[in-house]
Amino acid sequence: MSLQAVLLPLFVQVILTFVIFFLMAMTRSSALSRGLDWRTIANREPNWPGRGVQYGNAFANQFELPILFYVLTLLAWLAKEADLLFVVLAWMFVLSRLAHAYVHVTSNHVPTRGALFGAGALVLMLMWIIFIVRVLLSL
Repeated sequence: MSLQAVLLPLFVQVILTFVIFFLMAMTRSSALSRGLDWRTIANREPNWPGRGVQYGNAFANQFELPILFYVLTLLAWLAKEADLLFVVLAWMFVLSRLAHAYVHVTSNHVPTRGALFGAGALVLMLMWIIFIVRVLLSL
């Protein structure tokens, strides 16, 4: 696979992270401009209005499972194991993350959000298993 094909899902995941960051920043800036006392949130106290917390949690979530995705993408490319199957699974993972983030910042329906998180986690786990087996079998 081409480098572009392998990295495109990773780029989409990075863009998602920045989009959520900007939404969080706008929401929190708005709360501060409406009079939220910065001293009530300065040490990570959970005093942001609901949407500020929602976007903050969605943003923090982009540094959980996706970190394993970033590492795996780089390792798979370097080990020359990033084939069509890898790219298809990478897109499945990123699409699950997009759907998860959408639910997280809209309805925040926990059963749906949890199912999407779980689906992404299973895809990522499968990607890691395939990669590990391929690398170990090539020794």
